[in-house]
Amino acid sequence: MQMTKQPCVYMLSSQKNGTLYIGVTSDLIKRVYQHREGMVEGFTKRYAVHDLVWYEVHEGMESAILREKQLKKWSRTVKKRLIEQQNPSWQDLWQELVSPSMASGFRQSLPE
Repeated sequence: MQMTKQPCVYMLSSQKNGTLYIGVTSDLIKRVYQHREGMVEGFTKRYAVHDLVWYEVHEGMESAILREKQLKKWSRTVKKRLIEQQNPSWQDLWQELVSPSMASGFRQSLPE
């Protein structure tokens, strides 16, 4: 599934049951890549929060932003439950996300 320019809400983690970060983007592959490579100054870089453990695709940016705000208000326990419904082992979903893109030449479009 091509993810570029598709509004998404996502959660990153430093490790299983580790520090969580919730974000929203219109280009999930690019944004997660930026987090992973330390290109984003701030929280995720400071605390090494770069494993993609959950994401949700939205039709529009407005609904994605509303969902992000909703999730940020939830307790840690509820956020963990949401992750574990789809990703019980807290596996880093990066490879799953980029595998189809790598085959179609995405590698050349990664930011320098």
